[in-house]
Amino acid sequence: MFRSISQISGIAVVLILANPAAQASDALATKSNCMACHSKNTKIVGPAFKDIAAKYAGEKGATDKLVQKVKKGGGGVWGPMPMPPNAGLSDADARALVVWILQIK
Repeated sequence: MFRSISQISGIAVVLILANPAAQASDALATKSNCMACHSKNTKIVGPAFKDIAAKYAGEKGATDKLVQKVKKGGGGVWGPMPMPPNAGLSDADARALVVWILQIK
């Protein structure tokens, strides 16, 4: 089967890198300027990511809905401050960010 721990570790790295959600992190959120208005646990200008995750937990279609909101912007859900569009963000990065945000507790 496996001959060494390094083989197992190598397989784990490949599986993680093949999953866009696993690649999303604070670094991607920071690089994409999300952290200018959001944080994981505290409302800044926009809601905390944990609050977004709680609001949309279990909602069918939430990932697709939020990917569109990230890309196109929006407002009115969390108060009067609109979220600007992030049209320059790739669909893959937007999806990875949303999947990452939705798993935050």
